[in-house]
Amino acid sequence: MPETFVREPIISVLGHVDHGKTTFLDWIRGSVVSSREAGGITQHIGATDVPFETVKEICGSLLDTLKLKVSLRGFLFIDTPGHAAFSNLRKRGGSVADLAILIVDINEGLMPQTIESIQILKDNRVPFIVAANKVDAVSGWNIKQDINHQQGHVKQHFDNKLYKLMGQLSEHGFDSDLFSNINDFAKHVGIVPISAKSGYGIPALLMVLMGLTQQYLTGKLTIDASSPAKGTILEVKEDKGLGVTIDAIIYDGVIRKGDSIAVGSKEPILTKVKALLRPKPLDEMRDPKDRFTNMPEVYAAAGVKIAAPGLENALAGSPIYVGGQEMLDKLKEEISDVEISRDQKGVILRADTIGSLEALIKTLTEKEIPIKKALIGKVSNADVIEACAVSREDKFLGIVLAFNSEILKDAKTLSESRDIQIFCGQIIYKLLEDYEDWVKEEKQRDRVQLEKKITTPAKIMLLPKHVFRQSKPAIVGAEVLAGTLSSGSRLMRDDLKAAGRIKQMQKEKETIKTAKTGDKIALSIEGVTVGRQINEGDILYSLLSPDEVKELSEEDLTEDELSVLKDLQKIRRAKFSWK
Repeated sequence: MPETFVREPIISVLGHVDHGKTTFLDWIRGSVVSSREAGGITQHIGATDVPFETVKEICGSLLDTLKLKVSLRGFLFIDTPGHAAFSNLRKRGGSVADLAILIVDINEGLMPQTIESIQILKDNRVPFIVAANKVDAVSGWNIKQDINHQQGHVKQHFDNKLYKLMGQLSEHGFDSDLFSNINDFAKHVGIVPISAKSGYGIPALLMVLMGLTQQYLTGKLTIDASSPAKGTILEVKEDKGLGVTIDAIIYDGVIRKGDSIAVGSKEPILTKVKALLRPKPLDEMRDPKDRFTNMPEVYAAAGVKIAAPGLENALAGSPIYVGGQEMLDKLKEEISDVEISRDQKGVILRADTIGSLEALIKTLTEKEIPIKKALIGKVSNADVIEACAVSREDKFLGIVLAFNSEILKDAKTLSESRDIQIFCGQIIYKLLEDYEDWVKEEKQRDRVQLEKKITTPAKIMLLPKHVFRQSKPAIVGAEVLAGTLSSGSRLMRDDLKAAGRIKQMQKEKETIKTAKTGDKIALSIEGVTVGRQINEGDILYSLLSPDEVKELSEEDLTEDELSVLKDLQKIRRAKFSWK
């Protein structure tokens, strides 16, 4: 191996379940991995080394149009699961990638895991192309003809689906177009129509990948052959005859049998490489057709199975570094830099990996949700106890968010007995959505209880020419100018004189319990006569006792209600102070 060399670009293949990621790679490999997977769904992350000779053979004369200046040994493809249960695996795949292929079923467009994959690529600033798969399912499509030679009605049908996909990508901040219409891939995401089953469009897709490699990665793939390896753990599993091993992507440097390695874990591990097992070219690390090759050394970029003592607690998604105590210290520092422990009100976070924890912290910070503690590992009693302490001050922050983290049995029992919510999830946006929905529901429930117990501040105007009965009870039309008006509330004028009690409210002939700002309603008011205590055009307020005011806090009230309360306080102060 020369002193420096150009490594393979790492290409992550992402997308929604059953949109054809593994089938796409199967066509390139000439394998049938997807048919051997449970339910046809990728259960684990995998890697495949595709030599340049294979790329050249597939692309043929198409590569000549690129006038390639970059010399490549090939591509290293990472196949990531698309099912919702494997969000953290997709995150690992995205984080080590130089480029990505986003596989989208052209007939379905962007789906939840596709959208999440786009977010991962945005967060990691990974350039990508869209493979619009399953064009053979477009009615009338001829896989022997290119797009421009399809029949008119077929081309129109395809264009409609393409424009819909372009619109969806635009919603996520990306301008896109058919790859053949793009001059500058730095400004537009290329969409390549393919059929993963037949291979239609795959030569063009690989050609675009080669072009992107030349545009984005020239100079970035040069590796020092003597530098210690850096990698990312994809999976931790037990292999017969080897014990616990790690499947990893080496993205920099070289790793050798006998090297000391620092491996990411809750308590980082220092161990020695016992064996390096690499799948043969065009074979799949996850499910090889042939036996692994036992290698004395492995250079980036490569997928490799590493056997070493003491890997039982290694964490998928964590780094691997070749080196001794200094690299172990580096790993510990990386973990301590991410983990949080603060003396403040905030939620408790648990995640399975450094990357997951970072992503969760970033998202919560963007949403301005305060964090008290954020750690890697399982949800414990201590987490529940801390959440309980926070809950005494703020029940909406006194919770635990667990991303891909196991909840210990004792912690679960304690959370149930203390009524502390633990939210679990394997997709970050869904986990936070569940939490936000709970907060919304709880606030609504609290609000209902508040309205039953205390009169909420409201300001109304009695509409001119809307007196339907003068008394016993008076029935008038009114508009809520601000706040929330509740049935049963007492009313007062701005001179503090009583103005009766609301017996009933109707909106569009339907009886209602509350009316909000802007509502126009009919009121029946007991204890007053129009023309005496109240008149058309009067401004009235809900009457709150000093005790009711004391029970209200700013957190309980909307901005409109707070504004009315301040008006009431000014009116009251003009006469006498609140007791």
